[in-house]
Amino acid sequence: MKLIPALTAILVAGFLYLLIVDRDRLYAIAQIDGAAAEDTDLAKAEDGTPQVGVVALRSRAREVDDTVVLRGRTEAARQVEVRAETSGRVISEPLRKGAFVETGEALCELDPGTREIQLAEAQARLSEAESRVPTAQAGKAEAEARLREAEINLSNARRLSQGGYQSETSVISAEAALEAATAQVQSAESNLVSARAGIEAAQAAVASAEREIDRLIIRAPFDGLLETDTAELGLLMQTGSPCATIVQLDPIKLVGFVPEVHVDEIRVGARATGRLASGRALSGEVSFVSRSADETTRTFRVEVDVPNADLEIRDGQTAEILVDTNGTEAHLLPQSALTLDDSGQLGVRTVGGPEAAPVARFMPVELLRDTPEGVLVAGLDPVTSVIVVGQEYVTDGVRVAPRYREQAQ
Repeated sequence: MKLIPALTAILVAGFLYLLIVDRDRLYAIAQIDGAAAEDTDLAKAEDGTPQVGVVALRSRAREVDDTVVLRGRTEAARQVEVRAETSGRVISEPLRKGAFVETGEALCELDPGTREIQLAEAQARLSEAESRVPTAQAGKAEAEARLREAEINLSNARRLSQGGYQSETSVISAEAALEAATAQVQSAESNLVSARAGIEAAQAAVASAEREIDRLIIRAPFDGLLETDTAELGLLMQTGSPCATIVQLDPIKLVGFVPEVHVDEIRVGARATGRLASGRALSGEVSFVSRSADETTRTFRVEVDVPNADLEIRDGQTAEILVDTNGTEAHLLPQSALTLDDSGQLGVRTVGGPEAAPVARFMPVELLRDTPEGVLVAGLDPVTSVIVVGQEYVTDGVRVAPRYREQAQ
């Protein structure tokens, strides 16, 4: 019964010996037993040095747009709570939330009450004020005629008095008549100004009455969707009472917050993409980058305008936002080519050393982003031979026998 545990212990000890002390022999056994990938094999160089067969990809760097990834949400372009500007009882049937309304469409209509009577009175006062103007103009013309007559009488009286044909008293009387005529002209001018002022006051009263009637119909300020029902029929509304809430969803905004270390990389007009939690892809342009940081998080608000003609994107949905920044040189590699070194650093294994005696080399990389075709990484030479099959069976300095394949265009 103790034979099986003893054999197991012997096998484990032998495997650990090969793994730690004689790793090359273990690779040879693994190759012979076919445990490695089908594209790797064990060979020997001309000098007898063991080589591990690998497949390497001749990769050329390409310029790609770098991105800044933000976490954010969707936000309506506009959201307004429309309120009453006057008081009255609602006499219109309510519109239900979710309905689409256009600019200028009536949302709530209030009972006019006595406002139409007040408008009629204001219009009557305007007519009365307009009728006073001709009378005032006639009075001014009459006063000016009497003034001219008084000036002539005074001139004659002075001439006759100088010739001895009329007394000094007549001259004094003519001067008094001239002063009276001048006062009448001034009074007539004042009456005319007052009449014209009465017209302006009456016109203002008419405009105020008409404006008060216009306020009885509360209209949509822009195209949008009703987020709430409009005010119910029969409801008594006061000035400032809410009629409805309207949101504009086309275009819709993607709102994210960028850390201060990346804020200088983002420009207004830059291309941006997004993805909702539902998986829907979005595309738009950066329309705003805040100049003031949030006091708590030290981040800056970024807004992206996205077309939403079908109104399918809702306000407040979670979104991942990718904003394009300056281009950078990167390699497109299979995700399986990525590996870790002994310290846990991400990188790839490449073919290096002299062409006659190639060896494996670990090269650290920076992962830019994942794509359907592979991963984009930076940190490699413009032209690099990356091991894509067999990289897990070699370490730094191990001789390799690479077979190359070209990168797909």
